[in-house]
Amino acid sequence: MAPKASDDTMTGGDATGGEADDLRVGRRKAVRYVVPVTVIGVAAATIGLVPALADSGDPDLPKITAQQLLDKIAASDVQQLSGTVKITTDLGLPDLGGLESGLLSGAAKGDDGSAADPSAKLTELASGTHTLRVAADGPDRQKLSLLENAAEYSVIHNGKNVWGYDSGSNEVYHSTVDESTGKKAESPVPATPKDLTEDALKAVDDTTSVTVDGTVQVAGRDAYKLLVKPKQSGSTVGAISVAVDAKTGLPLKFTLTPASGGAAVVDAGFTQVTFAKPAASTFDFTAPKGAKVTEGDEAGKGEESGRGDKGGRPAPGHGGSDGFAEAFGGQGGPEGLDVIGEGWTSVAVFGAGGEGAPSGAEAGGDLGGFLGSLGDKVSGKFGSGTVFSTRLINALMTDDGKVYVGAVTKDALVKAADAGK
Repeated sequence: MAPKASDDTMTGGDATGGEADDLRVGRRKAVRYVVPVTVIGVAAATIGLVPALADSGDPDLPKITAQQLLDKIAASDVQQLSGTVKITTDLGLPDLGGLESGLLSGAAKGDDGSAADPSAKLTELASGTHTLRVAADGPDRQKLSLLENAAEYSVIHNGKNVWGYDSGSNEVYHSTVDESTGKKAESPVPATPKDLTEDALKAVDDTTSVTVDGTVQVAGRDAYKLLVKPKQSGSTVGAISVAVDAKTGLPLKFTLTPASGGAAVVDAGFTQVTFAKPAASTFDFTAPKGAKVTEGDEAGKGEESGRGDKGGRPAPGHGGSDGFAEAFGGQGGPEGLDVIGEGWTSVAVFGAGGEGAPSGAEAGGDLGGFLGSLGDKVSGKFGSGTVFSTRLINALMTDDGKVYVGAVTKDALVKAADAGK
């Protein structure tokens, strides 16, 4: 069911009102932007990934209300497609003198050390510009390939099998999904306009303005532009623009711009798309001769074939890969997590000693000093601490080990910390 457009939303002079409680997507207990501060640059990618693509044309389409466009997205049932997606992410991370690339490359291996682990490999989308090839044939067959300079990384879901293959290292990661649940395997990181739009629309409630902002052409297809904006002050999110295919209702492009202005933080869109059935061979995969193969199971334990090393992460589509909002949405979130505020200005709080929160000791020493040099010292009723900032996500680490994280301004973080005392 589509989320309800806000009562004050207008399209072509027509209100899209109605009872917000009927169709609204409920507020999430936890903010979608929770990240451990020591890997803030990497985890911020789970919010949404967006590259700036040139829009073209201004197609003459029938007038549509915001609620009708939300309903069109909700009713979209595209089962087959092939295309190319370009993604650019500009979080405005500080220059770490090479440490940033080191963190990203280190994160590109799972707990089992596999360079082909999808839950780690796709964190490379957290910065820069990337090109993806995507294909789908129903809920049981999908493929996503990350094209690199001299290599290619692919995640292939075919029936119960999920394969990750990194041609650069010649490593393979294999896991399975439970077909009896009827649930498809999902990318650990939202990587397509549809993924990003679904996550964004979970935040649509009475703290949100939703309007139709004209029309556009994307990848040669006529589309409506849906504009989503927070009503609340204090959010670092300026606006989210979604180009919605006029015929199928499929989101073709997703752009998130910060409240501070400037280029998009993330912008993802199709540069080419077709809705023809992909060839069956698209989803075939056999581990290349000599490749290092790591097996993973649904419990997040893995075994490197031939060696018996334990490790690994949950298979795509099982715990931890259902989308960041879902993982921290009040159902099975990490212990010690609390939330201050609501809507777009929600702030997640990791209590001292809570799982996932780096304590003062863990962040101490040389690393603590280094992180401290990157942030801004602040103080208030809560005591004192350091704020680490990107263009979208800000995190406050207090001197007593608490961490406050949200897509909110520095002042809003300090206010939340004071309110939490």
